[in-house]
Amino acid sequence: MDLIIDVDAHVTEPGSLWLDRLPSKWHDRAPRMIRGDDGKDRWYVAGGEVMLTVGHTATAGWPAPFPAAPATFEETPAAAHDPVARLALMDDIGIAAQVLYPNVGGFGNQAFLAMDDDALRLACVQAYNDWITEWAAADPARLLPTTAVPFWDIDATVAEVERGAAMGHRAILFSGEPQRFGLPLLGDRHWDPLWRVSAETGNPISFHLGGGDFTGPFTPERMAAHGIGPTYVKATVQLFMDNGVQILDLLLSGVLPRHPDTKFVSVESGIGFLPFVLEAADYAFGEAAVRRERPEFELLPSDYFHRQVYGCWFFEQVALQRLVDKIGAGNILFETDYPHPICLYGNVREKIDAALGDADPALRRQLLFDNAAALYKVA
Repeated sequence: MDLIIDVDAHVTEPGSLWLDRLPSKWHDRAPRMIRGDDGKDRWYVAGGEVMLTVGHTATAGWPAPFPAAPATFEETPAAAHDPVARLALMDDIGIAAQVLYPNVGGFGNQAFLAMDDDALRLACVQAYNDWITEWAAADPARLLPTTAVPFWDIDATVAEVERGAAMGHRAILFSGEPQRFGLPLLGDRHWDPLWRVSAETGNPISFHLGGGDFTGPFTPERMAAHGIGPTYVKATVQLFMDNGVQILDLLLSGVLPRHPDTKFVSVESGIGFLPFVLEAADYAFGEAAVRRERPEFELLPSDYFHRQVYGCWFFEQVALQRLVDKIGAGNILFETDYPHPICLYGNVREKIDAALGDADPALRRQLLFDNAAALYKVA
């Protein structure tokens, strides 16, 4: 059985996470889970509801299709929130290690921006990072936290990346479109300290799906006109493609030429679109004579991608059967997205074999284990 490193999985946070860790002066404003009159548990940050019910971040194994989900924290699968149960699930599937991501703070850690107190925002980020470190202590060689960062404050971000690395974290969560939050674009020198500390710690930058505009596709008008199910499908595919735009922005931002040792991962977005993005970027790059304006671009966009950027696959088959050479075998990682609605669950080995059944054993190992082991420092 292939040994796997799963580079994207989530942990369902307990309702007391921030109440247990924040000073009492902030308890009335701390993120909290509240059970509504309808019997459903929902997270609230700064008085506003975050995402959907807690169960919508932990639907793996739920018997009914989306939008059905567990109503309460207790109904979510044990492996979603208990590290011992998670390790047992990983053993069943043959997963050697998992890179862990949050839910409540958002997939770019943007939810805390709703708070109007900078000190409280930072304390919430630090509390999460402390908690996920403790959670992963059940087996720190296999459970690999990603550092959430207070990206609205670059100095605090650098300090938190350094703190996370010292605690054993293996990646850095960052929005691929910070301009959506009134912050500088990726190519602005404002972010250079983050790119540098990423290289210094050896922890790659994660552009997780939904790290920018996550809820935009879910408008009441669209759901009324098209239905909830079709809106969910449209939103899912749109979010994949949004990450493609973020990769394109990164490739033309100047960040990669200036910071050749910093690595980036497009998380939960798939890989099938990458050959088109790279070919189109290279073509337009030549037509626009970019190097006259930006002489630091010594390579083509696709060359920078192959040197510093990774994509993640989980459900795809065509891309793995036909496009690996176009994407680059060294730029592909595997994920399950457990326990989210679109995750692989109960079919992990079947999906791998459907995509890689005829692949050379060395290539299988590279895509499922070796690339991730090198990137995330897994022995």
